[in-house]
Amino acid sequence: MSELLESTARRKEVLKHMILQLHKGTAPAAVRTQLIRTLGQVPYDDVVEVEQELINEGLPVEEVLKLCDLHSQALKGAITLEKARKVPPGHPVDTFKQENQALRQELKALDSLYDLLRKASRDADLADLLSQVRERFNALSDVEKHYSRKEHLVFPFLEKHGITGPSTVMWGKDDEVRELIKAALEALQAGPLNQDEVQGLLALVLQPASDAIDEMIFKEEQILLPMASDTLTEDEWHAVYNQSLEIGFCLYDPEEKWAAAEQAAAVERQSEKITFPSGSMTPQELTAVLGALPFDLTFVDKDDRVRFFTQGADRVFVRSRAVLGRKVQLCHPPKSVHIVQQILDDFRAGRESRAPFWINFKGRFIHIDYVALRDEAGEYLGTLEITQDLTEKRQLEGEQRLLQYDEEVKSDSQRESH
Repeated sequence: MSELLESTARRKEVLKHMILQLHKGTAPAAVRTQLIRTLGQVPYDDVVEVEQELINEGLPVEEVLKLCDLHSQALKGAITLEKARKVPPGHPVDTFKQENQALRQELKALDSLYDLLRKASRDADLADLLSQVRERFNALSDVEKHYSRKEHLVFPFLEKHGITGPSTVMWGKDDEVRELIKAALEALQAGPLNQDEVQGLLALVLQPASDAIDEMIFKEEQILLPMASDTLTEDEWHAVYNQSLEIGFCLYDPEEKWAAAEQAAAVERQSEKITFPSGSMTPQELTAVLGALPFDLTFVDKDDRVRFFTQGADRVFVRSRAVLGRKVQLCHPPKSVHIVQQILDDFRAGRESRAPFWINFKGRFIHIDYVALRDEAGEYLGTLEITQDLTEKRQLEGEQRLLQYDEEVKSDSQRESH
């Protein structure tokens, strides 16, 4: 045992020495070569402990933040995850990884667009490619939900266990990514660009933003997620799981539920009731009522973020839980965003309270109603979208006073029960 402790302590001292070399200006490639030759593979938890120790010993967090990317470059290929705990499908760590995979797909698509932009010469080609790049960055802005869950749900539990350094540094890097995405979107909203301007945009804004997101994926999967998986208790992960839906998911809708957390939540909900001015229901009853409504509801809060939608069997427009927490403006195509924005602005200012539309969609007559929601004092709470397929109802004539079941609905119900 003493030999093992001595070996671990020596490995950490060597790792600490090499990280300090980076801070003194040694090139990451040289440090990585020396690291692998001296230590071989480094357990991820050693990296966490060494960075925490350096901060505790007085190395400023700002200095660690400034050279964080150099740490990653030096450690790529040298970290081993053999000791990392495996998690079941639906676990928050699994969801973070699935989201990272979706982010990688967006980054891969952007890399292809960047190659085309470097070769394009005609203004029309540049405009079309930049439009596609803008769509990809609109999707990448969804990473805000990924980072928010990490910062507001996972980091507080790590701090409870005395791990503050890595999360503080990572939050700073998250903010850098946010600024880079914001700068990219603002630049892409500008007017037509010539070839030289596009190359400058690529080198100074777009590529750095893509690289920063990719770098964060590496830091999460090699350091943060294994560390958090090993550190947080089962009950703490249950709390992360149960609160994740409030913030939303990034480019991914978890397909599987985490059985352990669902069972624990079900026990808590058995006697729980939600009280309204006109009565009360359990969450299960309320979910069933909302799912049975003959129309679709979507709620957008006062900050223009999608917070809720009903999940009826025959939704007119498909909704994925990945949309939760997303700015509603990013959920519409560019040609209709100005209409959405005008409705929200008019509702927020109190100029209007309702905006109805009706359209023909895939051969169906669809009625869409936007309604402003306000509290008793008249303060704006958000907007409710009510969507209903009125195709059959428009064809009704006469009366139906006698009991007559809808055979088609009855058949569907019977099939579901079997």
